[in-house]
Formats: sequence, structure tokens, C-alpha cells
Amino acid sequence: MAVPRNRTSNARKNSRRAHHAKSPKQLATCANCKNPTLPHRICISCGFYDGRKAVDVAVGN
Repeated sequence: MAVPRNRTSNARKNSRRAHHAKSPKQLATCANCKNPTLPHRICISCGFYDGRKAVDVAVGN
């Protein structure tokens, strides 16, 4: 089993982890209602996907 010869310093450890930050989700606009939605997902406000109605959305509560 491989064992590290020396301890990894905090600076080297944190420099390696510099690219692990979270990035914000990329949003697309719905072609029907112009609300922001996740790409390749049904719009939660109008129920449209790819230019057609995919699901019925209840209006109001």
C-alpha cells in the first residue's frame, strides 16, 4: 500500500482544491412564458417543453 513520505502542507492542499468551488446553475429562458428554467427540463410555470405542452400546470392554489 502506498504511504505518503511527507505531509502535504495546507498551502499545497488548498491550492489543489482551488478548482473545487461551486458554480451557479446555468438558466435558460422558456420559449413560451420567458421565465428562467433549467435547460432540457419542463418549465415549472407553464408546463411547456420543446415548443409543446408537456404537462398541465395547476393555476393558483
